[in-house]
Amino acid sequence: MQKLAKREEQIMQVFWELEKAFVKEVVDKLPEPKPHYNSVSTMIRILAEKGFISHESFGKTHRYFPIISKVEYQKTVVNDVLGKYFDNSYSKMISFFAKEEKISEAELQKILNQIKKQKK
Repeated sequence: MQKLAKREEQIMQVFWELEKAFVKEVVDKLPEPKPHYNSVSTMIRILAEKGFISHESFGKTHRYFPIISKVEYQKTVVNDVLGKYFDNSYSKMISFFAKEEKISEAELQKILNQIKKQKK
């Protein structure tokens, strides 16, 4: 699965939130400055070509929906970052966040508790 451009990711976030949407609904949910309707429509067609979304037809109008889940995409992006920047090491990645003070001791404890729970 390929990584999406920033605007494509924003559009996918809208689809993951709404589950189904017409182009106008997507435009309404995007942050300012809002792109033009035709630009969003083009990007949605590109996302369909890339296999991220599909559609159902209502005459000449289409309602689009995601066929790649947010979790599937998250796994791809995280694995990409993990490989490129942390030598495929989760401990190196977590250490990075700890050094940058982006993760608290309480959050680390939650992670440890989750790991312990999954082993049972």
